[in-house]
Amino acid sequence: MHVVVISGAGMSAESGLRTFRDNDGLWEDYRVEDVATPEAWLRDRALVLRFYNERRKALMDAKPNAGHKIIAGWERAAKVSIITQNVDNLHEAAGSSNVLHLHGELTKARSTIDPSLVYEIDGWEIKEGDRCEKGSQLRPHIVWFGEMVDAIPAAEQIAAAADAITVVGTSLQVYPAAGLAWCAPKMARHILIDPNPPIVPKFEVIKAGASEGLAKASELLGLPLP
Repeated sequence: MHVVVISGAGMSAESGLRTFRDNDGLWEDYRVEDVATPEAWLRDRALVLRFYNERRKALMDAKPNAGHKIIAGWERAAKVSIITQNVDNLHEAAGSSNVLHLHGELTKARSTIDPSLVYEIDGWEIKEGDRCEKGSQLRPHIVWFGEMVDAIPAAEQIAAAADAITVVGTSLQVYPAAGLAWCAPKMARHILIDPNPPIVPKFEVIKAGASEGLAKASELLGLPLP
């Protein structure tokens, strides 16, 4: 069985990482236009670097939660592919081996002139003057608003090969990621985990938070718990 998990910010919230859109989210403190767009980078590079350095520092103190560990444990009995909207590395830290990051990775930096030059960050800071091998300033390896989500075609291929698709920590309201859930075959099992779920046809709905919901999804799918 091939289980595809589409995960969003609700997964990371249970590890203590602030989400962006919730009432107490990061967008309450920062304007999207000031820290998460190509224009912001051109206008105030120091602010953008500081914003993501703060996120990276918070990530260093975060640990995978029970939900991350449940998904990692599924690999004992099934092929598991994770398509995540999250930029943290908590799925990998929990032991998951097949993770596609739609929106980039917080623990990496990339060249501003050659997107193919991507580097692991040693520590939590990208500093002014940190440069790629071609001499350009390094930027966060994050897909900003207004930039193409280049991983979508690969994600569509993964979803199209699912025997079961489980959506957790995201409300199926934000595109293009939300459209991935509909790439799965019609015969695939569709499960949505959400404490306040939208009305979505075809999906079996588990009204719960991420970790609690994933434990229930394990029962539905006949997969082991840690």
